Amino acid sequence: MTRNPYQDDRGNKDRTITNVKGMGTLDPIRDGAATAKPAANGQFLIGEDMTGGYGMGADILHDCTIAVEKGEIAVIVGPNGAGKSTAMRAVFGMLNLRQGAVRLDGHDITGLTPQARVAHGMAFVPQTSNIFTSLTVEENLEMGAFLRRDDIDRTMEQVFELFPVLKDKRRQMAGELSGGQRQQVAVGRALMTEPQVLMLDEPTAGVSPIVMDELFDRIIEVARTGISILMVEQNARQALGIADKGFVLVQGRNRYTDTGQALLADPEVRRSFLGG
Repeated sequence: MTRNPYQDDRGNKDRTITNVKGMGTLDPIRDGAATAKPAANGQFLIGEDMTGGYGMGADILHDCTIAVEKGEIAVIVGPNGAGKSTAMRAVFGMLNLRQGAVRLDGHDITGLTPQARVAHGMAFVPQTSNIFTSLTVEENLEMGAFLRRDDIDRTMEQVFELFPVLKDKRRQMAGELSGGQRQQVAVGRALMTEPQVLMLDEPTAGVSPIVMDELFDRIIEVARTGISILMVEQNARQALGIADKGFVLVQGRNRYTDTGQALLADPEVRRSFLGG
């Protein structure tokens, strides 16, 4: 069996699971395009100066900027109602922006649908209803590869190496799994698209501290392959501990932006958002 790229040192350029032939670029799918490169400003994905809300309702985001570099873990934290998940959905195209833009690898994707963004290398794992409970684990993973026309066996084997319990339970109905195992299925299915960017909305919601630590370890391993991780997380202290970059939102606006370690060390951030 070939070595799993998830086991390599962080920051390496092995993007085996990220579809180096172009699914993560804005070139036609499967056309042999080169591996995506960071935008000139260093941000591979950026939602810049985003203002908007749902439907005709009031704005939830106000000049909000969220960005992530290649192979980086960026975490969005803040109090309840701060607009964290809304910011994530705006980047993924799930609400219309009234102001601002979203760019992927230097290309403006503001007008693209979520489906089109998946085809161009973005994968989104929602907090709830993120698996097909009536399908087996293996069938869920196969569903993640719905856009692909190549052999998916190698990618599936890499997912099983990342989450060994899923290999043991590959024939089991996903609805019979524990909460933590379901989250592994959801993340694994997203990885089956061979994304350039993996977006996670509250991946540790409702799981035990032990399972949370295991999921964070796996997220770090995914980032080591060069996949950009953009994550919304309520467990702010733990999330910032693994983050290259952190965004603290309050009422839909950027309050603090810095490295994860700098935010953890900031007395005001700790007092206001991390419980002291």
